[in-house]
Amino acid sequence: MLFTSYEFIGFLLVLFTSYYLIPKKHQWKLLLAFSYLFYFIAGPVYLLYIAATTATIFFFARKIDNFTLRQKEYDKKFYKTIIKSKKWRLLFLALLINLGILAVSKYTNFAIANANSLLRAVGSESQFGLRNIIVPLGISFYTFQALSYLFDVYRGTISAERNFFRFALFVSFFPQLIQGPISRFGDLKKTLFSGHSFDSKQISSGLQRILWGFFKKLVIADRIAAGVSEIIREPDLYGGAYVFVGMLFFALELYADFTGGIDITIGVAEVLGIKVAENFRRPYFSKSIKEFWKRWHISMGAWFTDYVFYPVTVSKPMLRLSKWSRRNLGQALGKRVPIYLSSFIVWFLTGLWHGASWNFIVWGLANWTVIMVSQELEPLYNRFHKSFPALKGKLSFKFFQILRTFTLMCFIRSFNCYRDVPITFKMWGTMVTERNVRILWDGSLLGLGLSLADFIILGFGVLLIVWVSLKQRKGPVREYLSTKPYWVKFVLWYGLFLMVLIFGAYGVGYDASQFIYNQF
Repeated sequence: MLFTSYEFIGFLLVLFTSYYLIPKKHQWKLLLAFSYLFYFIAGPVYLLYIAATTATIFFFARKIDNFTLRQKEYDKKFYKTIIKSKKWRLLFLALLINLGILAVSKYTNFAIANANSLLRAVGSESQFGLRNIIVPLGISFYTFQALSYLFDVYRGTISAERNFFRFALFVSFFPQLIQGPISRFGDLKKTLFSGHSFDSKQISSGLQRILWGFFKKLVIADRIAAGVSEIIREPDLYGGAYVFVGMLFFALELYADFTGGIDITIGVAEVLGIKVAENFRRPYFSKSIKEFWKRWHISMGAWFTDYVFYPVTVSKPMLRLSKWSRRNLGQALGKRVPIYLSSFIVWFLTGLWHGASWNFIVWGLANWTVIMVSQELEPLYNRFHKSFPALKGKLSFKFFQILRTFTLMCFIRSFNCYRDVPITFKMWGTMVTERNVRILWDGSLLGLGLSLADFIILGFGVLLIVWVSLKQRKGPVREYLSTKPYWVKFVLWYGLFLMVLIFGAYGVGYDASQFIYNQF
């Protein structure tokens, strides 16, 4: 059941109505029932996976929390060490089970394909057969969300939840189940389990956010997807300038698709009185790749930083490496080796998390390379700015930095478009060897499945997104519009509704289209 389907709209209408008719103390129970119903409709067998994750994490977190309470009762270091060791074993077992479920369901065929490639490389005719394994909807998201809870309990940041069904709701809360954000238990529980009264202003604000998400998804993302698919499906036909056009199209599609889905998630939660953290903060206005990743998919970046980067950096093997590096490579280089290695691990895993393909792994490492090179060149940048201090505050220079970052991200993202890494590099090469820039103005782009009317609608949509993004620097646009006269608000929101209704990219089978991040 997709967010943009009629079934989902009907699902929400029933939920919203019943949610505010029942006693407030039972609202979270209704949410749990609807969340499992949502997942059941997606695929009954999926329930086994999410139930297994919920049950095992709940059980091990309770055990770990009990040991933490016992640990505080002892004064002697000997007993504390024993208890700490037991907690670590429980944590390891929980990780083994849940990451094992994720790895088997999502990466088995990737491992088999790589093993077969190695066998062919050494001249062996033996080959392993691929497995028909079900990959549950949103498994990467709900697994990481559950693991963040487990890590926080292990660290003593939060206490373990004692009510199994409340924890089950945290893991399965349906608006964020398929594409995030990856919420933390300590933040989400503040409003997820509370009773909420009917608030017309809050509900109106949430519905507006949902409508904005539908606009991004149906009017922009699903419309431009036709052009992206045409370009990447026939790489031999669409080289040169088409590659750059495809990267621009994909950047717009991914932004409108992903942020549109997150807008719907946050809007649905807001109608229910639940606070879900923002996952984007005007990423295409970033002046560097590092800044971009602080603005794009914020919850994922924070997860890898808190639960992978910092633990790896301060781990005993890394501390030993740090000492060895400083002693043998000198202080300047030695102190950077552990940081760069930890970052390498993070970006490798980030790429692997996005998909079981070398495309995604290379994409992750490309991000790591650009960030590391930028950090190494930082002294050079500082000297440049000292020599030309007037440039730093100029709007034209800021625009150059934004354009540079956006272009870099487009090139890096092209690894996610084409079917394998060699073809991606080949298509980059055609941008130099094929001089077909004329396609930008001779009407050739109209042969990509997009009409002139489509381009006009997309152009208007891009301008609207840019305007909203600029306005957001001073606060939420909905708050800005709430101060306007009623007729202005009515015209704007009703006009947006009509645009979705009239210009949405519907058609035969449109319900089968997926949000890009559904696969994760």
